[in-house]
Amino acid sequence: MPGKRVIVGMSGGVDSSVAALLLKQQGYDVSGLFMKNWEDDDTGEYCASREDLVDAVAVAEKLGIEIDVVNFSAEYKERVFGNFLRDYQAGRTPNPDVLCNAEIKFRAFLDHALGLGADWIATGHYAQVREADGLRKLLKAEDGTKDQSYFLYRLDQAQLARTLFPLGGLYKRDVREIARSAGLAVHDKKDSTGICFIGERPFREFLNRYLPDNPGDIRTPEGRLVGRHHGLMFYTIGQRQGLGIGGHREGAGDPWYVAAKDMRNNRLIAVQGHDHPALLADRLTALDLNWISGSPPHCNWVYSAKTRYRQKDAACTLVASGAERCVIEFGEPQWAVTAGQSVVLYESQVCLGGGIIESAERMRDYADAVEECPPGAVDMKDEG
Repeated sequence: MPGKRVIVGMSGGVDSSVAALLLKQQGYDVSGLFMKNWEDDDTGEYCASREDLVDAVAVAEKLGIEIDVVNFSAEYKERVFGNFLRDYQAGRTPNPDVLCNAEIKFRAFLDHALGLGADWIATGHYAQVREADGLRKLLKAEDGTKDQSYFLYRLDQAQLARTLFPLGGLYKRDVREIARSAGLAVHDKKDSTGICFIGERPFREFLNRYLPDNPGDIRTPEGRLVGRHHGLMFYTIGQRQGLGIGGHREGAGDPWYVAAKDMRNNRLIAVQGHDHPALLADRLTALDLNWISGSPPHCNWVYSAKTRYRQKDAACTLVASGAERCVIEFGEPQWAVTAGQSVVLYESQVCLGGGIIESAERMRDYADAVEECPPGAVDMKDEG
């Protein structure tokens, strides 16, 4: 409803800037809010928050709207970063953007905005909200290459009822053209990457500030020693780079990939070949569920799902779902399904919700080998 007050989360990027521009053009009473959520090493080398703030203020001045700054660093550290570290320490690979959206951008920010008398908040996310039968539905964006519904699956009805996504029906190229035509200097600004609110930085060096190294063996599922790892937290399922196995005598032929983590024995399990059976999963179990409608979808229906952001939708069936746990089976084996990542369920263009992947069942012959790899397996010490 034009005329109502909306506070836009402005990051200094082109997307949130155009979101504010479009809402103002549509007649909303618009103001901006810049969120500062990281303070540990807010340096110019990796964390560009000061530059982003300058850009956000410049856009606000260009648009003739007010902009405030709020510091949610305490909430971020408690609700997002603490979980991030605990997951890595437990051998999982978390997705902080998912939790950051649910706890900071659409909870702390929303609560703050409502406290200021706003009717809605808005962001530059590429997603859409539709109301049908008294429920808000989260839909994929028109631009499939930029759709961000995967990162928003933990939102609930109360959050969606107060949220606007002005870019949901636009393509990224059009967003940049709108910004250029409006004279916004950020029209060609590079999209932000890296950890939510922390930025892109040398990952191992960053994680080492909070968690110590714990080196160990890299072995095949059969128990052969093929290398050494720096610490299980630095690796993820399906990882190819950084294993240091290439020069090993056992490393001739296909490239090596991380297939599993043996937490009990501090071992990384590696296999050769992108399509090795140990990298494939037909079925997964997910915990910490969130269904956007408030109720779980019907079991034994065919849906589609993503187990990582850039993955294509994969046909699947929800075979079981309780209050905290669900089981999903795929029509075709999925590659490198990773504990700690999110599985997000869709029905056509509608995002139904999802959960955090707890485990994945791989081809049985290799799953057994990984689980039963004994502590005293024979070393293959033919390096060099």
